[in-house]
Amino acid sequence: MAFDLVNTAWSEHGVPVDQFDDLDGVRAWLDDHGLPGGDELECVRDRLVEARAALRAVLDGRGPKRLNAVLGHGSRRPLIRAADPHQPHEPPEPYELVVVDEAAWHAAWVAAADLVRILRERPERVRKCANPECVLWFLDTSKNGSRRWCSMEACGNRAKVGRFNQRQRTAG
Repeated sequence: MAFDLVNTAWSEHGVPVDQFDDLDGVRAWLDDHGLPGGDELECVRDRLVEARAALRAVLDGRGPKRLNAVLGHGSRRPLIRAADPHQPHEPPEPYELVVVDEAAWHAAWVAAADLVRILRERPERVRKCANPECVLWFLDTSKNGSRRWCSMEACGNRAKVGRFNQRQRTAG
């Protein structure tokens, strides 16, 4: 989810695009991730944009100060759901409740906490797309850890075409 938030702003043919420029984009992002937004979409958007900037600051190596500020708005509370009384031999179900100081921080906090989890578990697999014109980030889930592009269909294909064209120019 962290990278999905970071990648809500991108460049298309050199033109900046932001999914959160309109509230429909915010609503779609929240719906895609099953997160609440309710009637406070403008406030939620502001919090998401702040979290996105904080995530990018960490990923770009500009330090954790902004991300820690976002994380300061919430926490997780571990809890147990009671076993179903009709299924007495079923074990109780553990879960975590996200607790935020303001409802509008919920989605932003969850995305920020997701980046912390990823950096704890697999920091070596966090990558920026190798296309110098691309601003997207991803978690390399390939078997050998050698993925270089945000998308093989977009940036990877452009790089291959560029190398092919360069070979054609130097050969001919």
